[in-house]
Amino acid sequence: MSTTPSAVGLAVPDFSLPATGGGFTLSAHRGKPLVLYFYPKDSTPGCTVEAQQFRDLHGEFARLGCAIYGISRDSIRSHENFKGKQCLPFELLVDADELACRLFDVIRMKNMYGKQVLGIQRSTFLIDKDGRLAREWRAVRADGHAAEVLAAVKAL
Repeated sequence: MSTTPSAVGLAVPDFSLPATGGGFTLSAHRGKPLVLYFYPKDSTPGCTVEAQQFRDLHGEFARLGCAIYGISRDSIRSHENFKGKQCLPFELLVDADELACRLFDVIRMKNMYGKQVLGIQRSTFLIDKDGRLAREWRAVRADGHAAEVLAAVKAL
């Protein structure tokens, strides 16, 4: 797989990022399914709803052996504050250099207060136990999305 759009069915290249609770390396998660959800910014309304819903369903994901990680360009400090305030039972990854954002092709031009800016398009990727991309969701609505992802994990 190249470093541009990921393709369902192909192996996801290994990468490492800083994370709350330590570091993250994709290859360390082989053998079980993994959810990576990209979101624009800590503590914003849509991102908070999405994080809360993944939090609320975390036990069901865990019972299926599936880890969840949220990814944005925010700092570790911002992530730790957001994680603590929302009582998130999963880690948040820092992608300040947009390594994973480029790998999964989630950076898009967006309108922000009437200005065009480059930002993260809310997207989620389900990686199977063999490290292959099993499913992707792009430009998702935060509300109800975690339940849709859970259904896909159950279908693996």
